[in-house]
Amino acid sequence: MHAPNRRATAVGAAALLLATAAVAAVPSSASAANILTNPGFETGTLSGWSCSGGLGSVVSTPVHGGSKALAGAVSASDNAKCTQTVAVQPNTTYSLSSWVRGNYVYLGVTGGTSTWTPAAADWKQLTVSFTTGAAQTSAEVYLNGWFGQGTYYADDISLDGPGGGTPDTQAPTAPGNLTATSTAATQVSLSWGASTDNVGVTGYDVYRNGTLATTVTGTTATVTGLSAGTAYTFTVKAHDAAGNASAASNSVAVTTPSGGDQQAPTAPGNLAATATAATQVSLSWGASSDNVGVTAYDVYKNGALATTVTGTTATVTGLTASTAYTFTVKARDAAGNTSAASNSLAVTTPSDGGGTPGTFKQAAPYLYNGWGNPPAASTVMNATGIKWFTLAFVLAQNGCNPTWDSQRPLLNGVDQQTINAVRAAGGDVVPSFGGWSGNKLGPNCADATALAGAYQKVIDAYKLKAIDIDIENTDEFENYTVQDRILNALKIVKQKNPGIRTIVTFGTAISGPTAPGNRLIEQSKAIGADIDVFTIMPFDFGNASTDMYAATVSAATGLKNKLKSVYGWDDATAYSHLGISGMNGLSDNNETTSIANWTAIRDWANTNHIARLAFWSVNRDRGCAGGGLQETCSGIAQSDWQFTSITAGFTG
Repeated sequence: MHAPNRRATAVGAAALLLATAAVAAVPSSASAANILTNPGFETGTLSGWSCSGGLGSVVSTPVHGGSKALAGAVSASDNAKCTQTVAVQPNTTYSLSSWVRGNYVYLGVTGGTSTWTPAAADWKQLTVSFTTGAAQTSAEVYLNGWFGQGTYYADDISLDGPGGGTPDTQAPTAPGNLTATSTAATQVSLSWGASTDNVGVTGYDVYRNGTLATTVTGTTATVTGLSAGTAYTFTVKAHDAAGNASAASNSVAVTTPSGGDQQAPTAPGNLAATATAATQVSLSWGASSDNVGVTAYDVYKNGALATTVTGTTATVTGLTASTAYTFTVKARDAAGNTSAASNSLAVTTPSDGGGTPGTFKQAAPYLYNGWGNPPAASTVMNATGIKWFTLAFVLAQNGCNPTWDSQRPLLNGVDQQTINAVRAAGGDVVPSFGGWSGNKLGPNCADATALAGAYQKVIDAYKLKAIDIDIENTDEFENYTVQDRILNALKIVKQKNPGIRTIVTFGTAISGPTAPGNRLIEQSKAIGADIDVFTIMPFDFGNASTDMYAATVSAATGLKNKLKSVYGWDDATAYSHLGISGMNGLSDNNETTSIANWTAIRDWANTNHIARLAFWSVNRDRGCAGGGLQETCSGIAQSDWQFTSITAGFTG
């Protein structure tokens, strides 16, 4: 999420490291040259550049080099964004840099990576790298300031790399000499000769009986999940980064040997529910028997695999209150033989106790494993009674692939360990996608379907009840193409995951949503995105003396009124779709949300029965009076986890 101190220090650093890594992975540019028009503004005009609101101008002082520079006169409602669109080559890495001065100056490429500086009293160089997509032939670079933060300056801007050219349309050569290196009852191992390509081969697709079985980056693969005593035909095709696919290799016919064990276990018996709660059901069943031995039981929810266990009990989580489910169980042995299904068990989960059945209420402060000395979730839960955390941040890696901070895997890492610990302590998490900076999924996924698929990977990995889309900055929130892509993807997610809750979190003015926020709400209604909670971030208004309680109530009231206007809701319904996500202690603008402020905000939220209360962040929920803006503490006097304790008292 949220504030610039987070936006740059952790995710921004991660994005830069990843961008650096990408340079090593992608073929070097043929030659590096600055391909921007009028990069130093020495023409004395804005030729080649376009600045929002007419707020850009060329000045003679201050300058970094030559005799001219760009000045962006930021206003309270316009960030003086200046852009230039240039022709680029697909699958190519570029380096973007600029010398800047001023408070909160941002440099980036629309739909890609960005960087920033919170304060530059003298000239400071910002640099960021990005790699163009497989079919990309143009890129828009930008500079902007931040609302109400004063004029920024930029000079000697450079975009280094080759100019636009012909896209790569040449396919790799076909893989050669495909052979089976080993064969078992349920799998076949293959090898083949490497293909060549004018740019570079990025992967090999292995086909079984004409259907894609697996994709690898090397020249060997093992295809599993086969049946004993069965004939198969295999081929392999190579592909490059532009998506060009080679002709197929020679075909290899393989018949798997007969398996030694082909007898399935007996069906589990007497499936029953031993405990039922709003969001989970505990099950037990009678053990199956097998001629060799049962190795696992697969538990199915409404016909889809929900979990796999080795014993005869399981708890299925991630359910929705007041919802009917049907469960069955199947046994499996080591050879992969699967039993018939157990008896079918129908269970309806009870109400979640939050008002009307199924009403969504969530107290969920942000916890971030990539920054700020993250505390153990169970320690905070035991000390405060908090049950939910918003876990930051899911970003993009290698295109439209979701990972934590663009670097940590979804499974078997610290983030999954945190989720497991929270759930073991009786709580749950809602992952947050996006944030202020970093390589986000919205700009990297080609369309709404692909983006929904990326969201689905995370939903499936953790069997989620809710997701939070933290939509910020110029690459998502202010890029209306990407904003629409996100909303349409969330519509798909709701259609494919009945009962899941979708949250969008975005910045605000004191009076309520800004223009991009108003559009977000209007578009959500227009396309039927069915967003459950619209959460505002009421901080960074630009004045250290701001009364944060009054400003938060004003912003939330503005959001409530906008929801009423767009959706035709009454006050109570609008509040039930509204969330607040504040910043504990000092904000980036040195605004102070005190313990008393946050308690009053919590009480106001309860009185008006809003849907969600969160803050940035648990990492900072520790005292350091007079310490200024910190990653590991709030900058004010407080007890450890005091803001979390207050938030735990949110009931809606």
